Amino acid sequence: MVEVEFQRFWRRLQQLGLNAYESRSYLVLLGHPKFKALELAARAHVPRQKIYEVLDSLVEKGFAQVVQEKTKLFSAVEPGLAIPSYLSRQRQLMEHELTDQSRVASGLMDDLKSLYSEGQGGRGTLDYLRIVTEPAQTGAEYRKMLSEVKSEYLEFSRPPYAVDPLDEKLVKHARESGVACCLLLESASLDDGHRQRLGEYSAAGVEVRQVASLPMKLALFDGCRGLIALLDPVITRPSWTSLVFDHEGMGEAMKGLFEEYWVRGKHL
Repeated sequence: MVEVEFQRFWRRLQQLGLNAYESRSYLVLLGHPKFKALELAARAHVPRQKIYEVLDSLVEKGFAQVVQEKTKLFSAVEPGLAIPSYLSRQRQLMEHELTDQSRVASGLMDDLKSLYSEGQGGRGTLDYLRIVTEPAQTGAEYRKMLSEVKSEYLEFSRPPYAVDPLDEKLVKHARESGVACCLLLESASLDDGHRQRLGEYSAAGVEVRQVASLPMKLALFDGCRGLIALLDPVITRPSWTSLVFDHEGMGEAMKGLFEEYWVRGKHL
């Protein structure tokens, strides 16, 4: 193997997850049927005191195997077997780690909510007004309120979406639970896919109308909780800043605004 190829393969094995010594040792093993540990150390330029640790790791990861003769020898596992098996084990480890982290996060959220509530003077985790700029957090706020709505859900819907209401199963679930659901959409934002799903919403009892344009994005729940999203007028790339509120006066004002646009809307 020429030096340029060796270096390229060496770097790519490290991208896969092997360390520098492991990558070098595996490449040397690939080019020979079998090696004694100290012979491999000399060929792969691995310190003698490190070579057994490196070989144990390669065997554990499935890149090397032990050939027991008069003395212990090591050989490479064929790459077509070693690499897929290694990736499969890494995937399983990551899935286990994510499962454990999700379990820890669930309990941690409950504990930290209590701490946050105390830090906010006991007013609860949903304060009167909060600014949210991260789309994922806006989507989480929207879904939380939609999952807790009791009687009425109103929305001004226009892209870009943190959560597309026409893709949101929670809307149908709310309607099935007896919640009055009214969506007002900008007609220009409706593509064929949206129009097809609107039929499903209508069949489920969700009221849908369209207007030429809307002044903002708005979701209002039970007349007092919700969020308003305003397009940033300064930057050129479309970016929304959301105001999350839990306030009867704000809710009443937003409901009045919704009703004003609702009567202008056309049925689909």
